[in-house]
Formats: sequence, structure tokens, C-alpha cells
Amino acid sequence: MAEGRQMTVGFVGLGSQGGPMARRIVEAGFPLLLWARRPEALEPYRDTAAQLVRDLAELGARSDHVGVCVVDDAGVREVVGALLSTMRAGSRIAIHSTIHPNTCIALAKQAAEREVSLIDAPVSGGAPAAAAGTLTVMVGGDAAAVDAARPVFKTFSGLIAHLGGVGAGQLAKLVNNSLMAANMALADAALGAGAALGLDRAALIELVKASSGRSYAFDVRARLPDIAMFGHGAKLLAKDVGLLTAVLSSEPCTDTLRGAAEPFLERIARAQVPGV
Repeated sequence: MAEGRQMTVGFVGLGSQGGPMARRIVEAGFPLLLWARRPEALEPYRDTAAQLVRDLAELGARSDHVGVCVVDDAGVREVVGALLSTMRAGSRIAIHSTIHPNTCIALAKQAAEREVSLIDAPVSGGAPAAAAGTLTVMVGGDAAAVDAARPVFKTFSGLIAHLGGVGAGQLAKLVNNSLMAANMALADAALGAGAALGLDRAALIELVKASSGRSYAFDVRARLPDIAMFGHGAKLLAKDVGLLTAVLSSEPCTDTLRGAAEPFLERIARAQVPGV
């Protein structure tokens, strides 16, 4: 990027979380390029200064920094492969998807062959935090590349945590989400204990929220009259618990997290199937 020229940012993956992130970027004044498979995904940005491009090749060729927030490893590999065919030396890719750390490591090696930096930067907080600009960004990668990406990350984040080399952001996200799942399971068990003891549910919830047992996971579980309502979130957490288990299969700490989380997540999955 020429000295003095404002960074041009590309973004791919305009879903419930990526969409608000992209809007924060353009509203902060960065030149923003967008591409999506579905034309309707681009409609919400026609009232902004964002430019819509015809394909990933054009987006890669014109961008200094590209954020990728697609669903899974296969999608990330496809998008990054297309971007690397045209991205300039010295440009950068930030993976905001939650995927296997090894996928990020392998893609970073491919990017380095073209003198492109690739960092992993999964986020936590969901669509509301993305819209409010308070996401937590968990970053893995070269310090210089991470520092160069910070101005973009600051548009949608409240905390940027650099955890180590490429893949470290993904590892931190897996730990965080596995803890969330385990804590939700414990919160569910606590509410079950209260019901078995005949305690008033609303009063117990109010008590815990003001006391030492409070957690973000308890707040989430307490809002749900039926665990089946957490079906989508449970699927994502189950994926992350599985990934952490694959990475740390021999560690007792993983057994503890998985042991707390999996029965609860499996119960939610069964609740999604009629007649089960």
C-alpha cells in the first residue's frame, strides 16, 4: 500500500455477524469492497459508500486487507484460494470464521508464497456486539500483520487480544466457546436443582444474577423457557467443543470441558427432532 493512501478493505461473508462488521468498517470511513454469492446479501449496503464488485478476483486485486467471515473450513479455503490468485504482495487476509487452527496455518503458508499475510481473527459477541462495535477479536499471526490490521478491527471491536502465531486465535475461540457450553450446562443443572427443590424460578434467577453464581452463560440459559430455543447456538458450540477435543484429545482439561458440555448439547439436539 502506497504511503499516505487510505487502506482499501474487502469483505466476504455478509451473514448475521459479518454483515454488521462490514457496515461498521464502511461507516468508519474505510473504502470498502463487497462481494457475495447471493445478490440480495448486498442490498443492505446500497445506502453506504461500499462498492460492490463482480467477483473475488476483483476484490482481491483491489484490496489491501480482506476480512473473511464465511461458515466453514471448506468455504474459507475456497475464498482464500480465489483471493490469492490476484492479491498484491504486502496485502493481508484476516479470517474471522471459526475453523480448525490447522486450516489457518496451511492457508498462511500458501499466502506467504505470494507475499500476502494471513492472520486468524475469530470474533465473539454475536450480531448485537458486531452492530455496537464491541466484539472481542481473538488474533493469531505475525505481530506486524496484526498491528497493521488493528485499525480495521477497532471499527467493530471492544477488545483485540493477540494470542500468538497463526492459529492461536482459533485455539482461544475454541477454549472460550467450550467454556461457554460447559457453563451453560452447569447453569441448566442449577436451574434444574432449583426446580427440584421447589424454588421460585424467577426469584432464583434474580438471586443468582446478583450473586457469586452469576455468569454470562447463566444469563443466556435463564432467558430460555425451553432449551430447544438454543438449537442454532448449540450446533455451533458442539462444533467448537469437537474441534477442541480433536486438538487436545489427550489433555484432562478437555475431558472436563467436554464432559460438562456434551450431554447438555446433545439434549438440545434431541429436542430439535420431533418425537424424540
